Amino acid sequence: MPLSPEEPQIHESAQGPRATPAAGRTAPTPRPVPGPRSTASPRPGSPVPARPAPPVRAHAGQQASPAAPVKNRSQPQIQLIPAPDGGALDAADEAVDLLLDSGRAPGDVLVLTTGEQHPWAAHELSFGEAGYWSQHDAGDDVFYASADALGRAATRAVIVVAVNGGSDDHAARVLPAALEKAGALLIVCGDSQRINSALGAGV
Repeated sequence: MPLSPEEPQIHESAQGPRATPAAGRTAPTPRPVPGPRSTASPRPGSPVPARPAPPVRAHAGQQASPAAPVKNRSQPQIQLIPAPDGGALDAADEAVDLLLDSGRAPGDVLVLTTGEQHPWAAHELSFGEAGYWSQHDAGDDVFYASADALGRAATRAVIVVAVNGGSDDHAARVLPAALEKAGALLIVCGDSQRINSALGAGV
């Protein structure tokens, strides 16, 4: 399922994100280690979950009709943001900024790297894994992790994968697993040909 490259212009709406075809990217610029993003004030546009209807009770002597089968959740959307291996982290950071600007809550977003750790993850891990993963479990902020730790990570609405290193086989294993963890959207930043090959092999 080859994907057409897209600029990271992410717009959240009832119909899902929209993006325009890429017209070329400018050279990435270094980004500082991001600080925590507060969720004290909810961002506009966050969906309010609907309250489930109470179960129907059968009258005495009347057999209850079987419940309707639960439909599988819809397949998450996939968006490709072209970038060289050395620029995949910058592209992922830009995607996160656009997601938050469009109304996504910080706790909705998980960022994975296939190669070198994101600077935030490397910094937090220097204080120990217990404190690092406690921030993930709290679910209050954007969380950055190695793709190798995907099994430890919980499902989030949006998963951003920066294909910034590792082998093609590794990417072919990571991307399908990330798609399974994404509730609504999977954004993949990296070499277009490599990503399409990995997705075609594993999705």
